[in-house]
Amino acid sequence: MTLLLMAAGSGSRYGKLKQFDDLGPKGEFLMEFAMYDAIKNGFDHIVIITKKEYVQLAEDHMEGRLPENIKLDVLAQEITDLPEGAVFNGERPKPWGTAHAVWTARNVINGPFAVINADDFYGKSAYENAANFMREYSDDETYALVGYILKNTLSEHGSVSRGVCQVEGDNLLSVNERLKLEQEDDYVVDHDSGNKYTGEESVSMNFWVCKPSIFERIESDFRGFLADEETAKTAELYIPKIVQDMLQDGAITVKVVPSGGEWFGVTYASDRDNAVAFLQQKTDEGEYVSPLWN
Repeated sequence: MTLLLMAAGSGSRYGKLKQFDDLGPKGEFLMEFAMYDAIKNGFDHIVIITKKEYVQLAEDHMEGRLPENIKLDVLAQEITDLPEGAVFNGERPKPWGTAHAVWTARNVINGPFAVINADDFYGKSAYENAANFMREYSDDETYALVGYILKNTLSEHGSVSRGVCQVEGDNLLSVNERLKLEQEDDYVVDHDSGNKYTGEESVSMNFWVCKPSIFERIESDFRGFLADEETAKTAELYIPKIVQDMLQDGAITVKVVPSGGEWFGVTYASDRDNAVAFLQQKTDEGEYVSPLWN
């Protein structure tokens, strides 16, 4: 089983490259705690997708840290990585998006894999539940979204955007992006749409379990994306859109797997102190050893 970490963001709101910030008690990156939790639950392949200029940094940092039986691939997400025969003659200030980040790993992944943000903490149980799902559903047509409870992902510092899930049983029907969610009395209100939620709804925090069939679909959609010159200049291709397109076409089913734990993300510079304190607390409570890799 493979864990793919998306670490190619620029960190403009954080002030520096947050994916490679030393937040752990012994200078560990936040993503190392994801690797640790995944490995404890049977993952044996780690793939990091980052910018070309940070590939060596990631490789040097991780050298000698992972157990010997764990395979590590650090890959660069590059603007020039296009489908064969496809052409883009414009200029772009940023990568092609999260779907392209996943597609970057097409030559090193040949089995089920989990996809996460490298700057988010998802909790031990999320990896356990994702691993159990992979073992139960070995076919190439059943994907999963590891879902979190809306009220547990809100911020004290203002509104947040979340993908609110429409679920039937344990099957995902759709993910609807809500841009300004905030707790108000007994409800969570989206100030953009006016919708009200109880707070118990499942939301996507971008933890997906995918199968290799996604690579072909990303490439197909990417070709169409590139064919529109105006779109290709600034827009991005996102994993949720790819998954939802496949879902609507009947190509796959998507199960919603409860995370069973807590989540936090690192977005702003002000989040750093809280992240450091959180990881120290988890270590003090014995959930993690220190240093993380012995």
